[in-house]
Amino acid sequence: MQNKGFPTEWLSELKRKSDLVSIASNYVRLQQKGQRYWACCPFHSEKTPSFSINAEEGIYYCFGCKESGDVIKFVEKMENLDFWDAVKLLAEKAGMELPELQSTSTIKGDKELKSRVLLALDYAYKHYMENLYNKDAKVAQDYIKLRKFTRRELEDFKIGYSKNWTDIVDYLKGKGFTEKELLESGICGKKNNHLYDFIGERLVFPIFNSFGECIGFSARALEKTDFAKYKNTAETIVFQKGRVVFGINLLKAQKQQQLLDKIILVEGQMDVIAMHKAGFKCTVACMGTALTQDHIKELLRYNENIYLCFDGDGAGTKATLRAIDMFRNYNCNLKVIKLEGGKDPDEVLNNLGKERLQEMINNAKPYMEFLIEHYKNQFDLNVPEQKNKFVRIILAEIGKLGSGTLYEPYLEIVRDLTKIPLDILRRDVNNADTMPKQSEVVLDKTPQIQRGDEKAAKFILASLLHKKGYVLPNIDYEKLLEGYENYLEIINKNLPLSSIFDIEGASEDGFLMDIVNFNFTVFEGDEERYFKECLWKIAEQDLKKLQSKLNEEYKNCEDLEKRSEIAKHLGKIALQLKNKSLEEFNGRR
Repeated sequence: MQNKGFPTEWLSELKRKSDLVSIASNYVRLQQKGQRYWACCPFHSEKTPSFSINAEEGIYYCFGCKESGDVIKFVEKMENLDFWDAVKLLAEKAGMELPELQSTSTIKGDKELKSRVLLALDYAYKHYMENLYNKDAKVAQDYIKLRKFTRRELEDFKIGYSKNWTDIVDYLKGKGFTEKELLESGICGKKNNHLYDFIGERLVFPIFNSFGECIGFSARALEKTDFAKYKNTAETIVFQKGRVVFGINLLKAQKQQQLLDKIILVEGQMDVIAMHKAGFKCTVACMGTALTQDHIKELLRYNENIYLCFDGDGAGTKATLRAIDMFRNYNCNLKVIKLEGGKDPDEVLNNLGKERLQEMINNAKPYMEFLIEHYKNQFDLNVPEQKNKFVRIILAEIGKLGSGTLYEPYLEIVRDLTKIPLDILRRDVNNADTMPKQSEVVLDKTPQIQRGDEKAAKFILASLLHKKGYVLPNIDYEKLLEGYENYLEIINKNLPLSSIFDIEGASEDGFLMDIVNFNFTVFEGDEERYFKECLWKIAEQDLKKLQSKLNEEYKNCEDLEKRSEIAKHLGKIALQLKNKSLEEFNGRR
């Protein structure tokens, strides 16, 4: 584990000036109980608060999803930033000047390049916006009139225009950007040793992250072309399509204004703009790629009510089924909006109006009802063989809910459709070939340390880290806890708990996070006794292992003097095992 490049003293000062309770209260509603503050976790959906802030130590922990960290980690998660950018944001708010990074030249170079790329993208999208209002942008202006975009949409989505293949190159070079920076930003390509605008002669839709930074572009051809109608800039140091949600910055603004009661997920950016124009400002889309786990996690940070509104054709249905299969592994309220006649949201708005679309949203079905209706339409339930196939598929889907109380409403629907008695359906659903049960996805990153008793070692290490008064000072913990040297090294540094998160890789180490966030309350009044039991549990295993090793040496030793020494050591160990003595591990920490 390495320090993340900032001076320890400077980071400690930053955290002192960046009160975690104050910052977290901008995102969640906190309630103080005793020495801690509690809220519903912002990192997973829940109704009963399990997210806890230890104000004294400046750290948080969720007893549900196990997320933990300090104020920097919290900002990283909430704003979808890396460590360096979260530190930069907090430093700006605290009025602190960023120090020189102490990291390697490679890391410094990457950070500098990222800053330059973001600056180039910022200049570029603003320049494209200016182009849209020039006289030579008539083709773009005509298209905007055709789509009935108002000034509001143009401003909200920062829509622009690339008028030719060289304008942006000359403009950004004039601002001092190098060829490498223009290529790394994805704004430019290179052909025949010349740079060109990668999205030249197209209507430009900047792509923003949740922090409001332009990270790339999507662009639409306005005239007939042999190339694709839509074109996205290439993936870069700041733009990965599998993680980007189009419109996430506007969604975040809705949440901050407490106007977000749901999220509507559509297929493309034109649908997003049309929905916003009609007043459905909770609408977003993935960036021309299939839905990913990163997309889902990003969306659920803002709201647990997800409405799928994909196109009503075959491809849209296929995408809906895939999305259901991915979302069902998360604790969220997932519904499906059924669009009429194979239309996309933009067509529905143009042909039927926003009132009709609002009706469709109001009539959105829970995803399981959508699945039942979808599969019902695939089979003729009057034909026994087809009815059996339908029942088998649907019971498998219902079984994935993972709870009998959740089964019942849907089993009743199946009963009404098939006339099969409920008791038979209840019996068969438990035998259905199901996927893993619905659960909140939590990755266990605890290292598999193959020695001793991990539970006992964890309690001992946690007691040492939290400086408990019952800790025995005369034990050589390095000898006792062989294999846990990395954690003892951290403990021996006597860092504030929040400073542990400054260590490279610390927050990804599940075992370390369990120690930092150890819940001692379950041992209240009995901690000292349990500590001693844990010491002996590990010591006994180590002594027996040493005993076995010495017995083997004794059998194979021909030197009488050495055999005598081994025998004495064996006798000493036998006595320690009998008396539960820790003499073998005496020492000074």
